[in-house]
Amino acid sequence: MIAAQQLDALDPQMRQLVQSLLAQVQQRDAEIAFKQALIDKLTHEMAVLKRLKFAASSERFASTLAPEQRSLLEETLDTDLAELSQEIERERGNADDKDKTEKRQPKRTALPPDLPRRDVAHEPVDTTCQTLGCGQPMQRIGQDVAEKLDYQPGVFTVERHVRGKWACRCCSQRGEGRLVQAPVPAHVIDKGLPTAGLLAHVLVAKFLDHLPLYRQERIYERAGHLIARSTLAQWVGECGAQLQPLVQALADELRRHVVLHADETPVAMLKPAHLRDGKTHRAYVWSYCTTSANPTKAVVFEFCESRSGENVREFLRLDTPQAWQGTLVTDGFSGYHATTTLGVTSAQCMAHARRKFNDLWAHHGSEVGRKALRYHQCLFRIEREIDELPADERRRIRQRKSRRVLAVFHRWLLAQRQLVPTGSATMKAIDYSLKRWKELTRFVDDADVPISNNWVENHIRPIALGRQNWLFAGSLRAGKRAAAIMSLLHSARINGHEPYAYLKDVLERLPTHPASRVDELLPHRWAPAS
Repeated sequence: MIAAQQLDALDPQMRQLVQSLLAQVQQRDAEIAFKQALIDKLTHEMAVLKRLKFAASSERFASTLAPEQRSLLEETLDTDLAELSQEIERERGNADDKDKTEKRQPKRTALPPDLPRRDVAHEPVDTTCQTLGCGQPMQRIGQDVAEKLDYQPGVFTVERHVRGKWACRCCSQRGEGRLVQAPVPAHVIDKGLPTAGLLAHVLVAKFLDHLPLYRQERIYERAGHLIARSTLAQWVGECGAQLQPLVQALADELRRHVVLHADETPVAMLKPAHLRDGKTHRAYVWSYCTTSANPTKAVVFEFCESRSGENVREFLRLDTPQAWQGTLVTDGFSGYHATTTLGVTSAQCMAHARRKFNDLWAHHGSEVGRKALRYHQCLFRIEREIDELPADERRRIRQRKSRRVLAVFHRWLLAQRQLVPTGSATMKAIDYSLKRWKELTRFVDDADVPISNNWVENHIRPIALGRQNWLFAGSLRAGKRAAAIMSLLHSARINGHEPYAYLKDVLERLPTHPASRVDELLPHRWAPAS
């Protein structure tokens, strides 16, 4: 390092240049140290997963799980390992060619000759010899063929990517010729066997149709080509790593809006500490989305180990200078309360308050429950009438109609509260609404705030249904990957896109798409490639 006396001896211009270079070196050293620490962390996680995979294959452990559970765990570990490998490779950057050649590549089994094949031609744009002073047309002297496995429901086909080789006969005779060939098309899995269509089908089947990989393995075998679930797991892991920047951009887009829904649902997760006895831990999938009146349709799922309100604060970045400021529409769960002390306005769900009175009427024939339901019926009927109106008109009608209904309803609740026995179910239903009255009626003064949280509950319902097929999430990383991919698929669905077509197009474009323009691939902005 240059001593201070040596710097002082330099002229001002040179001293400024040296100081600038030293600052760049220090910054580069810090970046290298950070990347190395991250690589070490990921490498350690990969070593742990490899030990878990060995433990999962042991006879003692295998006896603690049903065959379906063991299949799910094995595919989760394979997928996590593939994703970790992809992340480590990305952090290390482009390795030396020597390292790439020394890496042992598994021998790929040739694709069955009986599968239908179609050729995809790749030829140079210009086949005129560019050698100085030549300009003669080049001759095709051969070709390279790379086969990729494609799949349409029930039918496997093979894409033969044919890259013609072109050379100038005139220059070749003089020993000056050069070979011209179209470049290898970029692929989301470098040198991978599957097409983007097959990858999209695997991801949609697993994360939207809730088909575990061991079931997909059987489906593909019936279609004429067996794909090992370990291979499918590797594809899922690598795609999950490649799609992560797009999911992060979707979450950033969501945080730009001032009114959001939030909800959570439990899922089972197998933790490393519980691996040997096969016990699961209760984890949660949190859902955040824009409102139904917002022209930007987006939903983001977050997989977390607990139901703590800290998860909400982290997603909304409430402890950072970029803290989200707006109105959060939720149910009555206390975990959301801590956000109100950090600048978030709370709006709660009138539909949840209604359910308390519906239970009274349905289970006990309560007259209080029946009358309360009439007030809620009136409020929700007003909302249906103004659903398609502009925001200003919605607020005006709410002020004129809904406010009157709520005023009468509130007085009635206070009067009934004095008449019902302490500790009764009726008292609890009334107190639920009275204690949250300010939050429940927030929609009257803000036209962008919905009356209920039903919109986000509709998005999270498919996850609750899918739990019957998942059995459990095999790891925290697997849960986060599933939540990320489901965010893209469900956002595509609510924007009116066919999820398979959207994901297939994104996987085709992502390898060459500029990182600075990744927002163009978000579901609410996506347009099919021409």
